[in-house]
Amino acid sequence: MLTTTTTRVLEPGELDAALAVLDRDPVANAFVAARVQTAGLDPWRLGGEMWGWYADGRLESLCYAGANLVPICATPDAVRAFADRARRSGRRCSSIVGPAEATADLWALLEPSWGPAREVRGHQPLMITTTMPSNVTPDPLVRRVRKDEMDVIMPACVAMFTEEVGVSPLAGDGGLLYQARVAELVGSGRSFARVEDGQVIFKAEVGAVTPHACQIQGVWVAPEYRGRGLSETGMAAVLSYALREVAPVVSLYVNDFNAAARAAYRRVGFREVGAFMSVLF
Repeated sequence: MLTTTTTRVLEPGELDAALAVLDRDPVANAFVAARVQTAGLDPWRLGGEMWGWYADGRLESLCYAGANLVPICATPDAVRAFADRARRSGRRCSSIVGPAEATADLWALLEPSWGPAREVRGHQPLMITTTMPSNVTPDPLVRRVRKDEMDVIMPACVAMFTEEVGVSPLAGDGGLLYQARVAELVGSGRSFARVEDGQVIFKAEVGAVTPHACQIQGVWVAPEYRGRGLSETGMAAVLSYALREVAPVVSLYVNDFNAAARAAYRRVGFREVGAFMSVLF
C-alpha cells in the first residue's frame, strides 16, 4: 500500500484537529493542551510552533516547539520526522520533555547534533488522583496567594526552581519571564501557600488546566520545615481546591530519585500511571 507522510507547522484553522490529538491522552498532554486551548495555534500567541505529522492527509502526531520541545502522541515515524525538522531548525529550546519513550527516541536522534545535555532525567513518574485522601487532613493554613504578595512568594518560587532545575530562573533576562509566569498564576488564583510571619513555609501551583485534567507543579517546603509532613497536608489542601473547582483528574510528575516526594504523593492518594523524561540544556 502506498502511503504519504509529511511534517509541517499547523495553521490556526487546524485547531480542532490538534485538540483531537491532544485529547487522546488528556493527562499526559495537559501542559500543551492548556496552552493550545488558551492561545490557539498562532505561534506568536502560543509561544512556539506546533508541528504536525500527517499520514495520508490525517494528523497523527504533534510536537510543540517553543521554550520546550514536547512530542505528543508521537509514533516512531513521527519522532524521526520531528527530529529531522528540529535538527534543521537548530536548538532554540531549554529542554525536551514529554512521555518517556517518545522523548528518549527523540533525544537519541538529536543528541549527536544537540548534545551534550546539562542533565537527562530519564524516568519521571507521572502520577494522578481523582479523589481526596481519607487519611490526610488538608492544612487549613494553606490559602491562595494574594496579588499584593508577589514579593512574598517570589523568593520561594526562585528557590524551588533553582533547586529543581539546577539553574536560577533569574538568569538571562533577569527573571522577567519567570516573574510574569508567577504573576499569571497568582492573578488567576492558582498559586497556593502557607505563609507565617511573611515567610512561605509551603507552596504549590495548579499549572496546566483543561476541562479533563490539571497538573500541580512547583511543590516546595522551606528547608528548615521539611520532615514534618507539611508537603502532605499542603498537597491535600491544594488537591481539595483542584478537584472541587478545576478538573476531575489531578496529575503531577516527579523525579524518580526523589523518594521522599514520591512517598508523600502516594500517601495523599496519587498513583503512577506512566512516566515522563526531561532533557535539560
